[in-house]
Amino acid sequence: MPAEGTKRSLPVLQREENGIAYVSAGWPLDPGKPTLLFIHGAGGSHVLWLGQIEGLAGLANAVAIDLPGHGASKGEGMDSIEGYAKVVAEFTRGLGAPKPIPCGLSMGGAIAQQLLLDFPDVYCAGVLIGTGARLRVMPVILKTIQENFSGYLESFLSFATSPKTDPARLRLIAEAAAKAGPQVVLGDFRACDAFDVVERLPSIRVPVLVITSEDDRLTPPKYGIFLEEKIPRATRVHIRDAGHLCPAEKPEEVNRALLDFLARERL
Repeated sequence: MPAEGTKRSLPVLQREENGIAYVSAGWPLDPGKPTLLFIHGAGGSHVLWLGQIEGLAGLANAVAIDLPGHGASKGEGMDSIEGYAKVVAEFTRGLGAPKPIPCGLSMGGAIAQQLLLDFPDVYCAGVLIGTGARLRVMPVILKTIQENFSGYLESFLSFATSPKTDPARLRLIAEAAAKAGPQVVLGDFRACDAFDVVERLPSIRVPVLVITSEDDRLTPPKYGIFLEEKIPRATRVHIRDAGHLCPAEKPEEVNRALLDFLARERL
């Protein structure tokens, strides 16, 4: 892949569509390029994807949203993946995004799967990062969010990143969770806990890129291997020396995987 794949060349623009805040590296969207629609995980925001928004500038339409109740978006958080998926589908229609491709991490990956299943005529491909077809949440996580949210925030980055990653480098991601607050974060994790599309995976017919990470303790690589096996047109890329937050930990490697996928599938 050319070096331009990770070049930071355009300013990030902050915009809003129907109450949903988002960032893009350029405007208007190029009708000749696919639109990578980046969806963050539980308690997150668009800041997770800044390495993609900046690094893919000029190579694809790159848009990262804040889900309701997160970041700069209006409204309240939800407690179901289906609810979030409907919001993102409405956002996609309002944006008029050419060749939209949902790209989600963790809970965002669950939302991306839901979009591919429930709106098959809207999305031409999908990218699933650090996620699974079923996302059971350890009860201790739910309990900690409810009873000791500050403790959850303090431990989040160290648990969600590789030991080889400096957590201080990703402090904006932790700050996004703090801003969302315990009720939104708890609702997100409950949405994940209820999510299960295992039996529906074979009905996803578009090309799908699955990205797993070597040091992901929240959604270990076996989750992505299962997705690769069950989704008919799925391929997988494995990122070394990265944890659950690999788009922020290893942005260049993730960007290479995305561009290779777009080229291979002629999207």
